[in-house]
Amino acid sequence: MPRSKNAVASRARRKKILDQAKGYYGKRKNVYTVAKNIVEKGMTYSYVGRKLKKREFRSLWIARINAAVREEGLTYSEFMHALTAKGLDINRKVLADIAMNEPASFKALVASVK
Repeated sequence: MPRSKNAVASRARRKKILDQAKGYYGKRKNVYTVAKNIVEKGMTYSYVGRKLKKREFRSLWIARINAAVREEGLTYSEFMHALTAKGLDINRKVLADIAMNEPASFKALVASVK
């Protein structure tokens, strides 16, 4: 009995990789072995990028809060310590948004913490 190679599944596997490599330059888009390596590397970059994105946004929020708080005569660390001492649990994303879009309410928040 002849050996069964299951061409349908192996073609689908290769097609999936080549579809992910669509838009790449040269052999990267149409040679399977090259495309497989590049797609794998791209997936690694995207995984790492998702982690870096969180880190970069947190530092951006901290910088915005720090800039807004220094206008009120405090530092970032003093402000965050005062918030926790008062029992106000507001995350940095919300604080940065308030500082950017509603400066009057942010000033009131800083005044309540001082």
